[in-house]
Amino acid sequence: MSISAPDRTDESLIALRRILRATELFARDLAQAVGLSPAQLRVLQIVAERRSVTPKALANQMGVSQATVTALVDKLVARGMVERIPSEQDRRQTNIVATQVGSAHLENAPDALQQRYVAAFARLRDWEQAQLVSSLERVADMLDAQDIDASPVLTTGDIQSGRKG
Repeated sequence: MSISAPDRTDESLIALRRILRATELFARDLAQAVGLSPAQLRVLQIVAERRSVTPKALANQMGVSQATVTALVDKLVARGMVERIPSEQDRRQTNIVATQVGSAHLENAPDALQQRYVAAFARLRDWEQAQLVSSLERVADMLDAQDIDASPVLTTGDIQSGRKG
């Protein structure tokens, strides 16, 4: 009598749904706590960490287009969380800096989901990290998502608009 392998399809879909749900819940909690999308929070974090950053450097660090960064920064400027300051070295360049309002929102923001992930990922052994990355890339391929523009921000919506997809 042979023992058949268990059908893990439902288990894999449940795990994937849990990941998606965690990002949805985080985005909702973040919006309730400080009124920001995960992408806006990440922009604010980068600006605060670097004290002054160009839109191009922000786009490069986040892995998104400059147009996406412009839309995110526009929303943060409108809310008084960051401001654009002309560069003292190059008049053609603009730097983004956090305001006191933005810094206060950062202090009140819940622990970012991706920061929890990064901390847990860093504790994994090298072979575990490689295996996990390989598995996640395989899942992305299975979903025909290999060519989708993505940044290292865990969110379920359109990163430019913050809308749910």
